[in-house]
Amino acid sequence: MQIHVINQGNFKLDGGAMFGVVPKTIWQKTNPADNNNMCDWAMRSLLIENNNRLILIDTGIGNKQNEKFYSHYYLSETDLFDKKLNNLGFSRDDITDVFLTHLHFDHCGGAIRLNKEKTGFEPAFKNAIYWSNKNHWEWATNPNPREKASFLKENILPIQQSGQLRFIERNQDSPILNSVFENIDVYFVDGHTESMMLPIIHSKGKSIYYMADLIPSVGHIPLPYVMGYDTRPLLTIDEKEKILSLASENEHILFFEHDFKNECCLVHLTEKGIRLKESFNLSDLI
Repeated sequence: MQIHVINQGNFKLDGGAMFGVVPKTIWQKTNPADNNNMCDWAMRSLLIENNNRLILIDTGIGNKQNEKFYSHYYLSETDLFDKKLNNLGFSRDDITDVFLTHLHFDHCGGAIRLNKEKTGFEPAFKNAIYWSNKNHWEWATNPNPREKASFLKENILPIQQSGQLRFIERNQDSPILNSVFENIDVYFVDGHTESMMLPIIHSKGKSIYYMADLIPSVGHIPLPYVMGYDTRPLLTIDEKEKILSLASENEHILFFEHDFKNECCLVHLTEKGIRLKESFNLSDLI
């Protein structure tokens, strides 16, 4: 197995929304804001060479929305994906599987693109299977008012229309499921949104937890640091506590999709609770 980190671009989100009830005087120490209270965030994907499969985890925001939409998020460096892919010796057509942790626009927008005629939409990875799960798909295609602005139909419905959509079955008796991929498990969480899937990648004797929006950054490690976007914040705290305990006890690696500076970290138990032990790039260990 070979694991590559690919940046899908950077963007900005409101710091208050990203940290919920935590005061700005505290969160700005790890995530400084600009004059508009906006903080910098990454959209970091993993590309995994796993036997005869090339698996992409999440796809960033994409480039098919209009200028007004993008003006809210101050996107930058969104052209890095294809360059990085080509540098690794691959093209989009080589990707066999696109694993979508959930269907919020900044995680799945790059899965679908405008066709060449710019008259409709098509999969951005024509040879790939797109993986979601039934619970989350139904949640996203019949969105509640709180999340409706994050579930964009042009990002979601063309996946099903293409015939490339497949569902990973959830085991209701356990949050962890052996997925369809060798050496990759799936951990289901429901605090941020219904049935978000966190891949757990087992490689070279280490376990890497892809944190998606459960713990977006190092700054979100303390339990009360929960995003205002979360639909069930108390459940998020419970889910964070379980995963952080596992990570602390077993030295699991946490991989951050959104942390602007830190790719990965280890955590440990301190007198204040579980906290950052050290941060590093994934390439330093794998």
